[in-house]
Amino acid sequence: MSETPESTPRPALLSGIARRARAHPRAFAATAAAAALVVLGGGGLLAGAAVGTPDPGNVARVSASPSASASATPTPTPTPEARPVPAAVAPAQAVRTCSIAEAASDSRLGTFSGSVRNATTGEILYDHGGGTYSRTASVMKVLTSAAALAVLGPDYRASTTVVAGTQPGQVVLVGGGDITLASGSSNIYPGSASMLDLAAQVNSSLGGAPVTSIVLDSSAFAGDAWQPSWNRKELFDGWSSEVTALQVDGDRADPSSSQSARSEDPIGRAGEAFASALGATGASITQGTAPAGAATLGQVQSAPVSTMVQDALLRSDNTEAEMLARLTAIAQGSGNTFSALGASTPAALATYGLDTTGLVIVDGSGLSDDNGVSPNFLTALFAKIEAREGNLGVIADGLPVAGESGTLGGRFTGSNSDAAGHVIAKTGWIDTGYTLSGIIDAADGSVLTFAFFALDDVSDSSKQALDTITAAAYRCGNNLSNQ
Repeated sequence: MSETPESTPRPALLSGIARRARAHPRAFAATAAAAALVVLGGGGLLAGAAVGTPDPGNVARVSASPSASASATPTPTPTPEARPVPAAVAPAQAVRTCSIAEAASDSRLGTFSGSVRNATTGEILYDHGGGTYSRTASVMKVLTSAAALAVLGPDYRASTTVVAGTQPGQVVLVGGGDITLASGSSNIYPGSASMLDLAAQVNSSLGGAPVTSIVLDSSAFAGDAWQPSWNRKELFDGWSSEVTALQVDGDRADPSSSQSARSEDPIGRAGEAFASALGATGASITQGTAPAGAATLGQVQSAPVSTMVQDALLRSDNTEAEMLARLTAIAQGSGNTFSALGASTPAALATYGLDTTGLVIVDGSGLSDDNGVSPNFLTALFAKIEAREGNLGVIADGLPVAGESGTLGGRFTGSNSDAAGHVIAKTGWIDTGYTLSGIIDAADGSVLTFAFFALDDVSDSSKQALDTITAAAYRCGNNLSNQ
């Protein structure tokens, strides 16, 4: 018995379909037509899939089918996160390879801090505690000089005047702050006025009438004559006088010597010098104030501020610097005492566009340990000095030159001699620190400004260590690394 395949319809099944077709001809015709349509549509769909481009009519019919609609719904695709893009490409920076770290590690520098700046671009190339505010020693004279040039101007001169007193034969010597006034024909200060000239004017004004009493008026300066934080030995060692508006020769015992012992009565010493110049050695001498509206009998004037600034920087004259600081404060309206300097000097320096926040100024010479200036501030100030802004060219022209002049004349020798003549700077020295700050014309042609502080446990050998690190910066130039 042969097996019939499942795809072949059985005879019984076919005869049943025929009977139903004869009984219900219309229904059978409709059913058959629907079946044919499904078969034909499926074939068309399969054909479309095979060739890749379905017939538009067939696409419409497929989309109408519920099963086709479900299968055609796309699965949502997650949106990829955008990669971060930098707002701007960082500019290329020079890779600097020259280091002064070894020179900075010299134990002779004590507690060391320093800053080196490219004077042209303003970029700080080296910063070792450069933002720390510390005592400056005599580098303070640069700040004092810059303030004086801003407020007084380079042409200002201090006057010493004599007016008639309230009694016959009485004259009043009025100090205007000129500590450079010479007791004789000259002294160590260039262009100083002479007491001899002043006395000759007075005698001429009096027409030969004798002077019987002299009143000394030093009221232009007030408050302490000696800053409380200063070491009193500076007076007896000959480095500074008391700060008074009336004195002669910077109160030196030897007017021709830069370092000479000072007295504890500079006003009285000036009175004696005036009496001697007048030829009135028997006249009484007292202290007081000039009467209002009194007739002027004589007057002399100091050298201009430009001359005094350069002299104070070259020789590091403390008394001359204190004179400039006090006259600046008076002209600015801040006051006539030491305490006035805390406001007057920063206010004057701010006129150069410098940020004076954090400055602590208690004197004009730098003798005090209580002053506070950062190396970064000094390099910014020296950049303006190098650019000769305002009247600051006066300072640039007056600074000591390494190995050649002033307080740097005997320095930068031996292995540091290659920097001699290429560094102009202000030196500083007090018992608790040595400092050096100024301008370097570097070996590579760049111009640098620098400030180096050696503080605390230091000695005279610290000066050579400062020269060594400065010479190292000279060799590096703009290739100086902050490492």
